[in-house]
Amino acid sequence: MEILHSDYAAKLISVLTAEKWTGVQHLAQALDQVRRERRQVFLCGNGGSAANAAHLANDFLSAIFKRTGKALRAHALSANPSVLTCIANDIAYEEVFAEQLKVLANPGDVLIVFSGSGNSPNILRVLEEGQKLGVTSYAILGFDGGRALTLADVPIHFPVHDMQIAEDLQLICGHMIMKWLAAQEP
Repeated sequence: MEILHSDYAAKLISVLTAEKWTGVQHLAQALDQVRRERRQVFLCGNGGSAANAAHLANDFLSAIFKRTGKALRAHALSANPSVLTCIANDIAYEEVFAEQLKVLANPGDVLIVFSGSGNSPNILRVLEEGQKLGVTSYAILGFDGGRALTLADVPIHFPVHDMQIAEDLQLICGHMIMKWLAAQEP
């Protein structure tokens, strides 16, 4: 077990120490402005990244509110299976996030996508839709960043070829931002 632990930890530590964190800092400041202006933030991803989107939407809404009394208006587009399956069945799976964004978002809102590969069709479509709607997009990506690397307004790219570490980094970024936001003046 020690070999597994040390290999995994070494890979994660390597990425953490190599990162400059500029994109995460930019996202934190953008979310603080969104909170102050009562705009919204939308989060989405597939699989483990979908779970991370729901987890961080909860943290941005509930955990920050408990600490400050003023939270983000955060929505996980991947959290409602009835909406997801309706759009997937009636339109197409690649539209499950973009169609929700069309209805819910306003110019000046923020979109955060989580993707290991950066190539999921539904992630690419929501980034394209965000551009049309005037929504600022951030993408937390692993591997080579995929097409999302160039579609997102602000890509946060960790060039790690390990899905589990890429998903860990999504949560690490979100938790760093949550703690920073909770420490700001409401």
